[in-house]
Amino acid sequence: MSIIIAKWADDNLRKHGKKLLVLQREFPQVLPRIVNQVGARAKTQVIRNLTKQTGLPRATIIEAVGDPSKARANGRLSYTMVTRGGQIRLKYLDPKETRAGVTASPWGKRALFAGTFFKGGGFPNRKVIAKFDGHVYRRIGSGTRTDGSVGEKLTQVRSGMAIPTEMTVGVTRGAFLKTAGPLLQVRVDAAIKKLIG
Repeated sequence: MSIIIAKWADDNLRKHGKKLLVLQREFPQVLPRIVNQVGARAKTQVIRNLTKQTGLPRATIIEAVGDPSKARANGRLSYTMVTRGGQIRLKYLDPKETRAGVTASPWGKRALFAGTFFKGGGFPNRKVIAKFDGHVYRRIGSGTRTDGSVGEKLTQVRSGMAIPTEMTVGVTRGAFLKTAGPLLQVRVDAAIKKLIG
């Protein structure tokens, strides 16, 4: 019995084979750079929109978002923004004291927090209390204070707004989704076309 071996190849197959080899070799190095570029663009949008959404100063948002975990060649292919924290204290939301209480601007809208204060003395000559460090307080009863003396107990007042929550809802979430997904697809497609010619 005889064996017949037939081989067929043309220049197109060889050319595409070479292009696929180039893609296989180069693309794993290119992809993390693309992910990081798109991630940086999305981070800019998140910071811009989170500043408007929360009413917090841009510098506060930049510090809260911090440095992301970036994609690496031959490793993780993700760009991760992580923020932590609880409810924002009124000190950071442009507080102003009135007779009725302190007004502040969570979510960029001025609101009254009745019965709160950050100054001492009688109206209209109230003075800033240095040990409060700009924080807004509310009386919660009487008893032993933190310094051991007996008198009214105070608690710091918070806004009900938390950066980690705000980062994943509303216009901030929308801006991230509008930027990250579509831009990543465009950049990846362009890189593949460039590598295979």
